[in-house]
Amino acid sequence: MTEPTRPTRRELLKPVQLLGFAFAAAAFAGVVTLLSMGALQAGPPEDTQRAVVVALIVAGVSFIVTLVGLALLILVVDPAQVAKPIDGPVMRNDRTDRDDAGTAPEADDKR
Repeated sequence: MTEPTRPTRRELLKPVQLLGFAFAAAAFAGVVTLLSMGALQAGPPEDTQRAVVVALIVAGVSFIVTLVGLALLILVVDPAQVAKPIDGPVMRNDRTDRDDAGTAPEADDKR
């Protein structure tokens, strides 16, 4: 049997998915801004133009912030930990200084 290979940093990043998610977040922020500023309502063209400019700025900022935030979160992941199977409880603290009941062993400290 072949042993499973460790995923590389590039496989974890998946740039197309990262860019796609950031683009979707930016499009959502831009559409919400556009609709909340009343770009589809009847009014002077200056208001519609201002709403479009602000929506594009919000979408750009949202794209950059989402992209940087996701990239920083992915850097936290250790590639070796992704491929390692988990055989026990995830949230349990298995330290060696605790017994089976979850209490710390009695230490003879003389105070």
